[in-house]
Amino acid sequence: MRKPAVPPPAPPEKVAPDMTCPTPLGVGLKTKLSFCDVMTGRDPAEGILIKIPPHKGPVELTFDLHNRHTYSEEQVKANRAYASYTATLGVLTMDNTLISRAVVQNEFRKASDLVDRVGGGAGPGGAKAVAPTGTEPITITIPETEDQVSILGEKLTVARLDGTATYTSPGRPIAVISNVMIEYHPGPPPKPARGGRAGAAGAAGRGRGVE
Repeated sequence: MRKPAVPPPAPPEKVAPDMTCPTPLGVGLKTKLSFCDVMTGRDPAEGILIKIPPHKGPVELTFDLHNRHTYSEEQVKANRAYASYTATLGVLTMDNTLISRAVVQNEFRKASDLVDRVGGGAGPGGAKAVAPTGTEPITITIPETEDQVSILGEKLTVARLDGTATYTSPGRPIAVISNVMIEYHPGPPPKPARGGRAGAAGAAGRGRGVE
């Protein structure tokens, strides 16, 4: 007798995860994407938190990483807007173990080097002065054991016409992310803690014994 054919595994699901962005930059006026500032820091609990649903096997995390530019029309017209940015961030487990780093590098010279303008500001069309520039697609594999990860900034190097500066102190926005997605194979929900009912019964029994 032939053995019944083994059904192929279910395809992975690709979804926008449940994400906590402590410092939202805003929504793009053209792309309608939500942009989130990446802050430097050392405590994963203070970073951008990405929750992973119950899953089997590793999880693929993808996002677009951008540099962060303060736009000035006057500097562009005066040909003094040049800036070269290199930002580095880390994706960490909640116990502060580094999973992987990501880097974005680009140069800004003119308005077309911006990814989008962000709403909620006092500029033309309600645009903020700060805007994302440059796009680096990032793909990071999250170990199966993790149910949440954190994105924290590490370092920003900026080269302008008047010199170069590097920023690493905590609490500074150094980059921007957008279009965050995860791809995973769904798994069973976590099992409830063992001994819940027995523990409750035991507590009740102890309470009766005191009467």
